[in-house]
Amino acid sequence: MAVQWPASRRLQTSVVAVGLLPALALMTRAIRGTLGANPVEAITHETGEWALRLLLLTLAVTPARRLFSLRRIAPLRRSLGLLTFGYACSHFLAYLVLDHFFDWQAIFEDVLERRYVTVGFLGFLAMVPLALTSTNRMARRLGRHWKMLHRLSYVAAACGVLHFLWLVKADLREPLIYAGVLAVLMGARIWFWRFRKSP
Repeated sequence: MAVQWPASRRLQTSVVAVGLLPALALMTRAIRGTLGANPVEAITHETGEWALRLLLLTLAVTPARRLFSLRRIAPLRRSLGLLTFGYACSHFLAYLVLDHFFDWQAIFEDVLERRYVTVGFLGFLAMVPLALTSTNRMARRLGRHWKMLHRLSYVAAACGVLHFLWLVKADLREPLIYAGVLAVLMGARIWFWRFRKSP
């Protein structure tokens, strides 16, 4: 007899499976040696872009749930958030290991002297407590402080957008699109907050 999973669990599993496809595709290209002339740069950039895309998608879950009364998608925020952190870790590790090979002095100088590295590092640090407190147990333990802490996701997203914007030197269209999406999501959050507070 087949085990019947709840619909929400099936939805989460499907989303995680789809979210891992870019990583699988990147690994396949790396094994085949088809990442181009600079494979390290390709790995670093693609993992970073997917981290930003998934982070914005994570932030879109709550507005979509409220606007369209889609209660069943609420658990996706956690699943997408953990996927985001996975890609962010891959992005950071690619920079740390493949790009600098644990040259701590060069990394330290990068963080201090290059603003896009500085803001990217701050964005990654903002995501660490979010990942560490993503369980139901931590949510219960932190109580109302849990929601306050998880507002760091907007800080991480802002840092991610700035990181991308300052990294790109010529064509700014893509990072500006991400900036526009983030502005809409932040505006939606403010609108919902004011609507809830209104008499």
